[in-house]
Amino acid sequence: MYGIGSPVKPVEAHNLEKSFGQVRAVRGVSLHVDRGEIFGLLGPNGAGKTTTIRMITGIISPDRGRVYIMGYDVLKDPLKAKSHVGVVPEISAPYVDLSAWDNLMLAGRIYHVEDHMRRARAKDLLKMLNLSEAMSRKVKGFSKGMRQRLLLAMALISDPGILILDEPTSGLDIISTRMVRSLITDLRREGKSIFLTTHNIEEAGILCDRIAVINKGRIVAEGSPEDLRINFEEFRSVKIILDRDLKGIEEALGSFDVLIQGRKIFITCRRDEVDEVLRRTMKLAEDLGARVEEVQTTGPSFEEIFMKLIRGKER
Repeated sequence: MYGIGSPVKPVEAHNLEKSFGQVRAVRGVSLHVDRGEIFGLLGPNGAGKTTTIRMITGIISPDRGRVYIMGYDVLKDPLKAKSHVGVVPEISAPYVDLSAWDNLMLAGRIYHVEDHMRRARAKDLLKMLNLSEAMSRKVKGFSKGMRQRLLLAMALISDPGILILDEPTSGLDIISTRMVRSLITDLRREGKSIFLTTHNIEEAGILCDRIAVINKGRIVAEGSPEDLRINFEEFRSVKIILDRDLKGIEEALGSFDVLIQGRKIFITCRRDEVDEVLRRTMKLAEDLGARVEEVQTTGPSFEEIFMKLIRGKER
């Protein structure tokens, strides 16, 4: 076995690299998941999240680097490594011509769960995920949220210590999203280690104890949501509401990050630049005969921090 430090970490990835033809999808990614934490890999679509997860779960091999699960090398000892993990890939589906119960029984056999334990575990999981009444129905009649909950149950049938989830709430309705998020936090309370990917900034801030932000195949920041906010304390978010829409705002404030939503203007700048932002905006409004109705200045939101990181504009 291999492990860095004591005790062995549930998941460790070291200097992972992966290319597809001329495209370098992952570039030197290193990360780890601690025991009993929810770790999130956050990034925009195409940033390298799914490729990283596929290397960690052994679906594809890295061009360089190593992955260890509970100290076992995923390439050299795949069966031992994977015995500790339940996985829900982003693109996956239960067998639609089988019932929810039969899907769980099949998953239990794949994970070599003994028959009596498999049945007991399946009943508990179906109840936990609000699928008991649908257990005998074929999956082809399930909603997307029900299928996602069933996939979670299938990943948990062997009671793994580590759960790896790729975009677990993508495309789900509000009720299913809340149910999945609640289950994830409950599993963490039970002591399970959870590694998830998401492009949902709100979800990462709500669920995760620690986050790594990936962009263009590289980790550009890592820490708790609060740590990331502290690192950006010098920035301020300025919200200005005008009495009507104005053209030319972005040109007038070209050196700052500007978002226009009708009469609302959102600007991210440094603390010492707030007065300049307000001066420029007030002058433009005055020149064009508009009136400023409201001004608010706060610390940057998690979404604004995320956008600065992936745009490479940390100044």
